[in-house]
Amino acid sequence: MLRPRAIFSLVQTLKGFPTAEGCVRTSSALCNRRNYSSQAPAASKSFGMNLFRGKVQAEEVFPFPEVLTSEQEQNLQMLIDPVAKFFEEVNDPAKNDAIESVEDGTMQGLKEMGAFGLQVPQEYGGIGLSNTQYARLVEIVGSHDLGVGIMLGAHQSIGFKGILLFGSKEQKAKYLPIVASGEKIAAFCLTEPSSGSDASSIRSRAVLSKDGKHYVLNGSKIWISNGGIADIFTVFAQTQVTDAKTGTTKDKVTAFIVERGFGGVSSGPPEKKMGIKASNTAEVYFEDVQIPAGNVLGEVGGGFKVSMNILNNGRFGMAAALSGTMKGVILKAIEHASQRSQFGQKIDSYGAIQEKLARMAMVQYVTESMAYMISANMDRGSTEFQIEAAISKIYASEAAWFCTDEAMQILGGMGYMRECGIERVMRDLRIFRIFEGTNDILRLFVAATGIQYAGTHLRELQKAMKNPTANLGTLVNFGTKRARRMVGLSTGDTTSLQSYAHSSLRESADQTTKAVADFGAAIEEILIAHGKGIIERQFLLNRIAESAIDIYGMVSVLSRASRSLSKNLSSADHESKLCTIFCEEASERVRTNLNALQSTRHNETFSKMTRVSKDLVNNKGLLPQHPIGF
Repeated sequence: MLRPRAIFSLVQTLKGFPTAEGCVRTSSALCNRRNYSSQAPAASKSFGMNLFRGKVQAEEVFPFPEVLTSEQEQNLQMLIDPVAKFFEEVNDPAKNDAIESVEDGTMQGLKEMGAFGLQVPQEYGGIGLSNTQYARLVEIVGSHDLGVGIMLGAHQSIGFKGILLFGSKEQKAKYLPIVASGEKIAAFCLTEPSSGSDASSIRSRAVLSKDGKHYVLNGSKIWISNGGIADIFTVFAQTQVTDAKTGTTKDKVTAFIVERGFGGVSSGPPEKKMGIKASNTAEVYFEDVQIPAGNVLGEVGGGFKVSMNILNNGRFGMAAALSGTMKGVILKAIEHASQRSQFGQKIDSYGAIQEKLARMAMVQYVTESMAYMISANMDRGSTEFQIEAAISKIYASEAAWFCTDEAMQILGGMGYMRECGIERVMRDLRIFRIFEGTNDILRLFVAATGIQYAGTHLRELQKAMKNPTANLGTLVNFGTKRARRMVGLSTGDTTSLQSYAHSSLRESADQTTKAVADFGAAIEEILIAHGKGIIERQFLLNRIAESAIDIYGMVSVLSRASRSLSKNLSSADHESKLCTIFCEEASERVRTNLNALQSTRHNETFSKMTRVSKDLVNNKGLLPQHPIGF
């Protein structure tokens, strides 16, 4: 056991734990600005948040959540066939791609189906779907045409989502009916030439008029989906905000509902893009646009909160849509592999192809499990799902790229041909790792958000040190746990998942439990070793994020496969295989990444990478001499 003096020396290192300000700086303003440092740590039901403390918070992950009522299930089943039939028989993704817009007949058909207001309450003219119902329908869209999916998603997943989340009764009554019907298209205007992932650095400015009746907006936004066809915009701009207590004035971002009809709103020509050509992407300009004061969305100065909630709220839909995309390309790969013969055998009999198909099915299963676990928890009222949503976006976008690349490889030259359709899917997919938070930034977001939460709990130890006599039990308990870890013994903090998982998945449950415990211990060690300096160590943060992604994937499939086994579903044995393969391989990756956090050799490699990168930048190009000398 560590003595109190030793505990004291350890606790001294906790004084520099990352605060919300540091978290925001690291993840380029993608981290929620909650100041935990001045308050007792709030309890969280989020599995992702508690993962960083090495704790299994099972409430939102076991059993696999089922939230649809019988009426919701019936309504959803009535929608699935018509939507699927529409995308199979009416929508032409190749034509949309060729004309670089959504064909008029498709647009009209989507309006008639109510596709522009899927989650708008019925009282405002929408269909009123839950998050889970919405996920199931966008999965169908994602399996057929990502260009159309982006147009619809930019409209409702982010375009007018702020009105749903933060709008006043008057704003909802005015705007939701016209966007739900598709009469007016919506767009989300955040990105500027000088601000991509760093939302706090935007330069567009809105100035309140002297009479206080309107704001005058000037600025521009780039790469806006639906930018050239939208009439309703959610726009973020700097405004001057005066602190009522101190009287000081400073710039803060505010969200506005802007109509093209206000005047002064214009857009550039459609951008020429690699993929998602059917969706309109354009620059939007605002010149002396007069916005009624009543069109502030949320609070003045509260734009950062609005933007982050919109993006967090919409990410689960991306995972659902991409799980559908993966289904589509996997079906093409299976069809080809089962019919194509080489060297006297169908190519699906060869191990190389079998491994590809198995891995494609596995990552699709993981993505789908994440998407519907998150949507169900949102439907149950969860408000703290930012880590899980970010993980699902990262994993889904990379898994979909992997599946599509492997499908093209299985189909060979045929897959490379435009007629097959896979090359279009691959072009469409590339943007998903970039927009709505680049995967690189989201990895930092996942790590920084979780570390911040873990740090608040360790700061409680600091407080205990101020009165060690009254808090001796707390201090001794902390020292005992650290001592047990140092000699390789379990602290008993992490609840075994065997009590939740199906008995036939005991090994996967043990692997996941160990991964959670090891991850929590690694986070504690990292914080003690680096304090607030961890925020600047992105080589380490990336490996922390990779581990968190794998562990959330493990618990998602473990929960889903356990449910299928308990219900004796016809697919249960197959799902069990997918689960055990993923957990086996993911646990190895977690072990490798966590070891890298403390490895001197790995840290030396990271340092060399830093120097190599600086050499390249300083040289403005590659340095090695050409192998033939010139």
